Amino acid sequence: MAWDEWEALKADAAVQRDTGMRLNQLAAAGGGGGQDLVVYQDDLGAVGHDAHILFDGLGETADIAGAGADKAGAGSSAQAASALASHGFTMGAALKTTVEIWTSQVDSVRQALAHISDHLDFSKKRHTADDAKIGSVIRGQAVPVSRLNEYFT
Repeated sequence: MAWDEWEALKADAAVQRDTGMRLNQLAAAGGGGGQDLVVYQDDLGAVGHDAHILFDGLGETADIAGAGADKAGAGSSAQAASALASHGFTMGAALKTTVEIWTSQVDSVRQALAHISDHLDFSKKRHTADDAKIGSVIRGQAVPVSRLNEYFT
């Protein structure tokens, strides 16, 4: 590549790219931007309820370690891992590791679901209490603007 060709490419690149900061943004017609997020208490309750149901169902169905024998009388995966290892099969150690990792991951998901359920239940109750308190304070009274600002923090 000749020197003058290199200089021409650099000049073209400089013209095409502005070194200033550019922000990607949604076009005004597309909505968004400046709109408040609105969530209703019924929505919070439904999500919290679904998280609780999923928490319970996951605890019942995802237990591959098997706290005990299943209804058919077969042993658990943990028992199978132990039996395989005691007979000298290397698959026993691999199965034990699989069970431990699976159990750890299921516990993490269940903990997250419990957190979601509890937090949404708490949020719903807290906002209901706040609304009741605010309503009882300003019901039937003229409240000065300086006092109203306390409720918008």
